[in-house]
Amino acid sequence: MCARRFLGCVFILILIAVAGAFAIFQFGDRVLTKMATPTGHYQDPADGAPDYVKAEAWLARPGDGPSLADWRPLQADGSAPPPMTLAPPAAATFYIHPTTYLANDRWNAPAIMTGDPENRAKLFVQSQSSAFAGFTEVWAPRYRQAAFGAFLLTSDDATKALDLAYNDVLRAFDAFAAANAGKPLILAGHSQGSLHLLRLLRDRRDALKGRLVAAYVGGWPVDTKADLPVLGLSACSAPNQTACLLSWQSFGDPANPELIERAWVGKPGFNGIKHAKANMVCTNPLTGTSAPAPASANLGTLVPDGTLTSATLQPGKLGAHCKDGFLIIDGTPPGMGNYVMPGNNYHAYDYALWWGSIRADAERRLKAFQSR
Repeated sequence: MCARRFLGCVFILILIAVAGAFAIFQFGDRVLTKMATPTGHYQDPADGAPDYVKAEAWLARPGDGPSLADWRPLQADGSAPPPMTLAPPAAATFYIHPTTYLANDRWNAPAIMTGDPENRAKLFVQSQSSAFAGFTEVWAPRYRQAAFGAFLLTSDDATKALDLAYNDVLRAFDAFAAANAGKPLILAGHSQGSLHLLRLLRDRRDALKGRLVAAYVGGWPVDTKADLPVLGLSACSAPNQTACLLSWQSFGDPANPELIERAWVGKPGFNGIKHAKANMVCTNPLTGTSAPAPASANLGTLVPDGTLTSATLQPGKLGAHCKDGFLIIDGTPPGMGNYVMPGNNYHAYDYALWWGSIRADAERRLKAFQSR
């Protein structure tokens, strides 16, 4: 229920940002629910579950030819990005993409999509999971993601849609873990992907023990008292700490996260304790801790081209600091496109703003893991 409310609020913001929907302001949730609720009742998708033995079930997987995750941005002067400091492949990364299916014709997207939903999924794999590629082998599963409308309701239909999506992710992870037996593992996600990632961290807690380098839970709130104890993890408090969790939600200054707070604060976490704003994890990707950092510490922001299909890596553009559980951007993000949400919410850019530093953070933690 908490998860649905949170992503429901994200959906509201997306509609406002993308559609400029006057009706949303005029009539509120009634219009949203009507617009987004999938038609009919939940039914098991006709296309069946993805078979994670097959290459077609993955958006990225080593050994399947050129990978979206292997994309590398050029620097602003056209030169190649800084070289990796670890010999590949030193570990394996499991990455879960965010929601890309915005239609209301079904409760769950097909595993293999077409058109804009497919293009958006590929773009997220390219721009987000690439932060972990090269020094790790990236695996990014297709899964029958819950349609946005599932997050606006608390019905049995919505619960079944979310559970179906998660069960796909869980089966994909088990295939990933079996194929990478003995390797250090990095787990990463964004938005709906991070929701499933948290459940995965809970349900595979024992299997991950001794193997988890770090978990990157981008664009999703996590509570230090209501969530982390059940996961057996702590929030990362040192740059070289391992077996810890990073979580951040990026906002420009002045920030207005009120809509997000209303959806999350006071709702029960994994152990039944109610979420509290004071307990929200905020990791600054520039430091790997909750400490602030100036723009000079930013190793690279992905600045997209006009088509949003490629980007250049521009260091030193933005600083950041944590405030009231949210990551506040210091400076004006350069040319990020039209998907900044009301309240100065940079949700769609949670990885792009800090891409170079996220990459360096993962390399640093992996080095520390190997040394131990």
